[in-house]
Amino acid sequence: MNAHGGPAGLPDPPVSVDPPVSVLVVDDEELTRTGLRALLSAKPGLAVVGEAADGAEVLPLVERLRPDVVLMDVRMPYVDGIEATRRLRAALPDPPKVVVITTFENDEHVYDALRAGASGFIRKRAPSQQIAHAIRLVASGDSVLFPEAVRRLAAARPVRRTGRVAALTRREIELLRLMAKGHSNQEAADDLRVSLETIKTHVGNVLTKLDAGNRTQAVVMAYEAGLLGPGAHDG
Repeated sequence: MNAHGGPAGLPDPPVSVDPPVSVLVVDDEELTRTGLRALLSAKPGLAVVGEAADGAEVLPLVERLRPDVVLMDVRMPYVDGIEATRRLRAALPDPPKVVVITTFENDEHVYDALRAGASGFIRKRAPSQQIAHAIRLVASGDSVLFPEAVRRLAAARPVRRTGRVAALTRREIELLRLMAKGHSNQEAADDLRVSLETIKTHVGNVLTKLDAGNRTQAVVMAYEAGLLGPGAHDG
């Protein structure tokens, strides 16, 4: 062995480590941004790559920093999190996942952000471990929902009938109902007794048929179409 740890003067072989999930923190309050950066930077597998004080800064920063996830305040004075999420989805072919942070889970703005394409939401006062878990979850392709909150918010909206839901199979509707209850892909696979890969295929089919950007947006669209909610037998 030598000073480099390997035989015959050779360095040790590289250790295979997954890259951390990169995060852009967006909030108009500097204290909140600073606190979130400090908390998240201390979590394994996460790396805060930048901050923004308003939604108008988000798209240019995303184009430059290429974060995996944007942790987005929903209420900001100039460009709010809803409009910033819309801009990301309109401008980028593969936008980062968006997790909305909010003070109140029943905020109407949260529902609008989910409808605009956010993958989920989390309360600002949630434990840092819960916020970190939410970020890792959406980075992996899942969603973060508070099912009862989304149900209540959706109930206040008028039903918008759409022909898109007619193309869904019975199994895809079953999956949508599980997604609306907050089930992850793995939990849905266990519940329906199929493989994780099968669930991912079904999720892809649901998103394509509904023209939804992610699982959360698909759930919102299903509520708006009357497929879920009171009288829809969604269990």
